[in-house]
Amino acid sequence: MFSPEGPTLRELAVQALSSVERGYDLLAPKFDHTPFRTPDSVLDAVAAALARTGPFDAGLDLCCGTGAGVDVLAWLCRRSVTGVDFSAGMLDVARERTRPAGPRIDFVRADARALPFTSAFDLVVSFGAFGHFLPAELPGLFAQVHSVLRPGGRFAFPIVAPPRPASCAYWTLLGFDAVMRVRNAVWRPPFVMYYRAFRLGEVRRELERAGFEVELQALPEFGRRRDGSPRVRMVVARRQPPGAPRAPCPPRN
Repeated sequence: MFSPEGPTLRELAVQALSSVERGYDLLAPKFDHTPFRTPDSVLDAVAAALARTGPFDAGLDLCCGTGAGVDVLAWLCRRSVTGVDFSAGMLDVARERTRPAGPRIDFVRADARALPFTSAFDLVVSFGAFGHFLPAELPGLFAQVHSVLRPGGRFAFPIVAPPRPASCAYWTLLGFDAVMRVRNAVWRPPFVMYYRAFRLGEVRRELERAGFEVELQALPEFGRRRDGSPRVRMVVARRQPPGAPRAPCPPRN
């Protein structure tokens, strides 16, 4: 599961008993040698799909970690790329590994729920970070993204189809989330990371409530499941220009 350069079990245990911010500060030097880093195949597929609607001027990698998504934006954006994360350790690694050869690249330490930007970006991407947000936090998170996009700008991220209940992956993720809930019930500070809490239907509703026009694009590189549905989709949420009619939002349950 981990390469020899990755963290030891003891290091992972210390991380898991820390806060999210402190845990990622500790993990940062070895993060790229863990399965938690978004695979290059996903990054490349998203970059190829977005290239068909680009180029873009300014891009933001939300919860950028060690900067894998920044590399995607550097290929897509002409003027500037910004990576934002609340872990100083992850940002330090991102700065060290990034070699700007195109647009200007900056890194900013900030919480995604309180972004320190105005309407400055044409494209916002995010990879693998949404498990750190509880469902109740999605409206505020998406409102923040909406506020930093220029009219017509896009918010894009991949989302993997949930595993079938009969699969080993389903029970693995269910078990992980159960362990995290028990951990957070008995230990402080909490470490929020739930793999099954980010559900496409709810995500789409909250994006529309925030003022986005939402499109789902299959990423053909990953094929389809037996029922014909895509294994991996890219969600593209577009901030509508002023005066554009908003789609009616379904009532909250």
